[in-house]
Amino acid sequence: MQINTPKEIVDLNMQGAVKKANMGLPKMITLGILAGMFIALGGVTSSTAVHSISNLGLAKVLGGAVFPIGLLMIVLVGGELFTGNCLMIMATLDKRFTVMHLIRNLLVVFLANFFGAFIIDVLVFHSGNLNLSGGALGAYTIKVAVDKSNISFVNGLASGILCNFLVCMSIMNGTAAKDVAGKILATWFPIFVFVLDGFEHIVANMYYIPVGILAKTDSHYVALAKELYGITEAQLEHLDFGGILQNFIPVTIGNLLGGMFIGIILYFINIKYDKINGRSSENTSANS
Repeated sequence: MQINTPKEIVDLNMQGAVKKANMGLPKMITLGILAGMFIALGGVTSSTAVHSISNLGLAKVLGGAVFPIGLLMIVLVGGELFTGNCLMIMATLDKRFTVMHLIRNLLVVFLANFFGAFIIDVLVFHSGNLNLSGGALGAYTIKVAVDKSNISFVNGLASGILCNFLVCMSIMNGTAAKDVAGKILATWFPIFVFVLDGFEHIVANMYYIPVGILAKTDSHYVALAKELYGITEAQLEHLDFGGILQNFIPVTIGNLLGGMFIGIILYFINIKYDKINGRSSENTSANS
């Protein structure tokens, strides 16, 4: 199997980033909505697969195995994903476009991802999917949303950093492969790891928390959530806009830091370092 070298991977990503930075707003929004929908569908599938499994380790392995379908659809078909676009920092550092281009893309894509995920939230709630296992999936959906909306700032920040470190490595791994099978395998494993470890991904949470809020409006799901998971009224009351912010703020910051960290490191190792050494070699030759 042929693969691109690390330097080629970084350069290919920067070429793609230039296209992202100069993309027209309608296309950027549309691709952002699609990416939000794809990631949300990964969340739907993961929750559906694991909701009735009592063994935590087995549930995490199964959830991690199926969740990557969201990113795979983006990698193979196309989409603008906020977390992956944090890698645009490499092309920004290489002065291929301005910081304002980067900010514009991340802000527009973040909002578009949220809209796309919310479309899936509404469709899933009205689809009957949460009625599986006599409504136990609806109860599990509430439980997941409650857990995420009560995360501490430090936990959300650290978990967000770790998550997007892996997500961005998944994207870079996929760029290494030159064939579809290679891209699928290379992309799948880091996403499997972040889900298995329970790290926080902001776009996935755009599905998990709002759909939990919708599920909270069904008294049957609420009764089962209390019975099966010991969810309290106080926890349910916090499952609102305030709960969304409690999760979204630290996780978004963490995802930004994690994604940009790996982007900066890979850029300096593979591009900037060589440029500096190249200049040093030229200066040495000129002085000889």
